[in-house]
Amino acid sequence: MSIKDSELILNPDGSIYHLNLKPEHIAHDILLVGDQDRVEKITKHFDCIEFATQKREFKTQTGYYKGKRLTVLSTGIGPDNIDIVLNELDALVNIDLKTRKPKETHTSLNFVRVGTSGSLQADVPVDGFVISSHGLDLNGMLHFYKIDDISNPEIEEAFVAFTNWNNKKARPIVINNSKKLEAIFDSNEVHKGLTATAGGFYGPQGRVLRLPLQDPDLNKKMDTFSFNGMRITNFEMETSVIYGLSKLLGHHALSLNAVIANRATGQFSKDPKAVVERLIAYTLNKLV
Repeated sequence: MSIKDSELILNPDGSIYHLNLKPEHIAHDILLVGDQDRVEKITKHFDCIEFATQKREFKTQTGYYKGKRLTVLSTGIGPDNIDIVLNELDALVNIDLKTRKPKETHTSLNFVRVGTSGSLQADVPVDGFVISSHGLDLNGMLHFYKIDDISNPEIEEAFVAFTNWNNKKARPIVINNSKKLEAIFDSNEVHKGLTATAGGFYGPQGRVLRLPLQDPDLNKKMDTFSFNGMRITNFEMETSVIYGLSKLLGHHALSLNAVIANRATGQFSKDPKAVVERLIAYTLNKLV
């Protein structure tokens, strides 16, 4: 049965609705960035760019770096945008857009997030890099999908008990990274740990301007949570949904983050642009 027009929305030129892309426009190795300006900070290193487009915050460029075909795509901020990006990229390779039917042969993509985040640990310093061993989903997006086969209930239950998690909030979910990709990007230059993914920047990440928080001690609890030696190293807004949807859709995903703030020490990077440039160079050199 073909997928209805209202569910798989295409533009008049046949491209996928939000991303404005056709299957031939993307590589199998895709770098995801939040900030659309970061796309060209990566592709300026390319040998050539064969395709470029932008619709809303979703900016895409595909080209070659040292002979390797790569796509760089900006997701904008937050888990809701990741839901759009991952589903539409999967549709480009695993649904026949003409017949509107899933393909019999599955294609697996590699997603690498090149992002920024704040550290929750004093010994995970500003200007350092973090590989997310797991995504700790605090925003609830993934609960709209069947996630039993990809979650880690033992870690989740330990976290809920340790933080006295309010049952009016979405239940936390923990999702593993791709060990295949971790092996490519791991080194003694990076820290590793659980990355918490919030659904917002202020209250959901424990920031107070004028609004009181439901649990003002949550960040302190997260700082000290440990499960079999694993700690929560950093806080951002995309990783858990990238990991969750990649697992569900049969893709590989890894999140790399430049630490530009340390919530434990109150420090902020004196040159955040420089640390992002270093992470970009690190990522590209590991890919070839």
